[in-house]
Parts: sequence; structure tokens; C-alpha cells
Amino acid sequence: MSTHDLSTTARPPTPGAPLRRNAGARNFSLLKTRVLDAGLLRRRRGYYLGVVMLLTLLLAAAVTGFTLLGDSWFQLFVAAALGIILTQFAFLAHEASHRQVMESGPANDRAGRILANAVVGISYQWWMNKHTRHHAKPNTVGKDPDIEQDTISFQPEDAAARTGLMAWLTRRQGYLFFPLLTMEGLNLHMQSIKYLFSGNKVKARKRELTTIGLRLAIYLAAIYIFLPWGIASAFVGVQLAVFGIYMGASFAPNHKGMPLIPKTSTIDFFSRQVLTSRNIVGKTSFGTRMLTGVFGGLNYQVEHHLFPSMPRPHLREVSVMVREYCQELKVPYTVASVGASYAQVIRYLNTVGLSARDPFDCPMVTEYRPH
Repeated sequence: MSTHDLSTTARPPTPGAPLRRNAGARNFSLLKTRVLDAGLLRRRRGYYLGVVMLLTLLLAAAVTGFTLLGDSWFQLFVAAALGIILTQFAFLAHEASHRQVMESGPANDRAGRILANAVVGISYQWWMNKHTRHHAKPNTVGKDPDIEQDTISFQPEDAAARTGLMAWLTRRQGYLFFPLLTMEGLNLHMQSIKYLFSGNKVKARKRELTTIGLRLAIYLAAIYIFLPWGIASAFVGVQLAVFGIYMGASFAPNHKGMPLIPKTSTIDFFSRQVLTSRNIVGKTSFGTRMLTGVFGGLNYQVEHHLFPSMPRPHLREVSVMVREYCQELKVPYTVASVGASYAQVIRYLNTVGLSARDPFDCPMVTEYRPH
């Protein structure tokens, strides 16, 4: 089967069939050996240098356009472009946090901190803390911060506890998913700054606060000094909205609507990562390559979770190996088109949102719940 065939094979094991919970534990080392032998974990510094240069040129073009347009509502197009460019820089910061870019950990951290704090305006340490916990236990109840209750409820128990206006919103959260993402950009900035002011032990707290503060001050000063108040406010709003939609639309299809795992489950690493992740592919090889650029490699979510330090250019090649390996172990490997993945996410969120009226139980939770 080609890696570009579209399918939705993420189904729980057939009731009564033997569970392959330990298959990955016994054999994942074999897959990793194949990947190492193929050289797919080697760094691609030239590739990332090219990406940084391209994004820097695009950022310079956006600044130039901002300067030349002056007092004009056409500035909102620049704001939208800036939201897209900053999201792409955020993808690079994400890859640096996974040690995909540079050879050494400290070098990746330096690059990631510059990209996250100075360019995107989000705390690198906050992201590291949150995202590391997500990778360790994806879609695991009580352990994955990405399924904790926020504006959107990802678990039926959280949805059932909603009251008043939030209950009304939760029942429709699937349909409201994309409109709600317009606020996600602001939420990401606020959550990261809140983390830096928390009582938690934060590495380089003062440095991050100083860098993010300067970045924010320079950004807002340039916009509000150069543009009339109304256009300036609209500019900031559009930039944050596009950033939020792009970020949310890139990360949500990867796990939302995939099986939830009970907190006490002893499922092995390989099965945990594969069963909770969904790949996004195009109808053709070229289409999938384009998606890899648009999603910053996040469309290969299964492979990213199995080999988080693997550079983006190698994900496509290793996906063939992983799919064949899953077929050997009879572990479901899920792929979907962009449209199908969003449809699954919206359907899942609506199902969870209605759980207060209609009891909902995740198939995988039922399958792995102790009897």
C-alpha cells in the first residue's frame, strides 16, 4: 500500500481478539535499527538553513510591505501574511526543541529560544514543559496536557461538568472549532507569559521575560506609532487570529478524535504513539510534499512521535518503513486527507460536547479498562 493512499484505519482491536499491547515493546528496537541503518536520524543543517533564509526573506518582505503601504487598510493583508510567517517560525522552534536542527542539545535550545522568544513571542520553556509531557503520554487521560479542559472540552467528563454559557458552547464546540481558533494565538501568548510568572522552577526565566517583553514592546510600538489606532488594532487582531487558526489547524488533526488511553494503561511505547496519532496526506506524492511544508512536518505525526528527533526531510521516507512495520504487527496505522481529518475532529468534538446528554465512552478506554 502506498503511503499516499487515504484510509482511516484507526479502529480499536476487535472485541474478543487478542490484544497486541506488548508487540511494540518487543520489536520497536528492530524498527529503530532499520531507521538508524538508513541514516534517517542524521541532521540536515543545510535544509534548515535554507528554511531559515526563506522565512527571513519573507519576514523582510512583510516589513517592507508594511512600510510602503503606510496608512491603509490593505495593511491587514500584511498582518495575515505575518501570522503565517510567524507560525512557520514556530514550527522551526518546535523542531529545535526536539533536537532536529542542530547536532547538540544546547545549540538546539539556543536556536529554539531565539525563534520562540524573540521572533514568535512565546516562552520556549513553557512550550518545552508542555510539549514534552504530551509526547511522553499522548492522548493519555490525566497525563497529556493537550487534552486538558480549556475553552474546548476533549473528554466527556469535562464536557458533562460544564454549566451555563460554557455548556451551550461545549455542545456546539465542533462546529465552533475554527471560529474559536481565532483566539488561540492570544491564548498561546498569555499562557506562556503566565507560566513565566508562575511559582514553577523555570530555566532562564529572566532572560525569557526580558526577550519576550522587548519583542512585544517593539512590535506594538512600531504598529501603533506607524498606523492610526483603528488600523493598528485591526492589524494586531488579524495577525493573532491568523496565527491562532494556523497553529490550531496544524496541531489539532494530529491527535484529536483518536483513541484516548486510560491513565493506568500499561500499553507499550510503540502502540501508544501509533494508535493515538493520525497522519495527513495529499492525493499525490507532490501534494503530500506540499503539506509537509505547510504543516512543518506535523502531517507525519506517527513518525514524529516515534522518532521525535528526526529532521523533517526524512519523515516521508521513514513513513514507508513504519507503515510496513505496523502491517507486520497488525497495529492500525491511520492516515487521512486534510478535509477528512478536520471532519473527524469536528465530529469527535461534537460527540464529546453532547456527552452531558448522551453518555459517551471512548472505544479504546473501554478496551483497555480493567475487567
